[in-house]
Amino acid sequence: MCSCSSEPEIITIDVHKANLLLRKGEHRFLDVRTTEEFMEGHVDFDDALNIPYMFNAPQGRVRNNKFLEQVLSLCNKDDQLIVGCQAGVRSAYATNVLLKAGFKHVYNMGGGYLAWVENDLPVAMLTSTPKLEL
Repeated sequence: MCSCSSEPEIITIDVHKANLLLRKGEHRFLDVRTTEEFMEGHVDFDDALNIPYMFNAPQGRVRNNKFLEQVLSLCNKDDQLIVGCQAGVRSAYATNVLLKAGFKHVYNMGGGYLAWVENDLPVAMLTSTPKLEL
């Protein structure tokens, strides 16, 4: 019998481990929340990326069909990424998409931005809307 799985293993790290890895400068933060959520506050790193995994739509949240394409336009499959969202659910889905696409060094940040804030880690806010091609 083979206990092989076609699903890649998602490695989830807590916000303290994420903060440590990001401070070392070897990892890049990928925030997969909506642009509106990102602007209201995000993990404070200069090179943090915001590529929404889902968008707000009249019918509720819908998946960003260009998510992988947008990530690949800014990142290489060998980049070391920490993926975060509001509470850790969207980032787990996004991490799975990236791992299936061949990204090798991707961590899911458990608890998301809410856990980051609860642990008094540094946050930043935007004053202007970033441009994102849909």
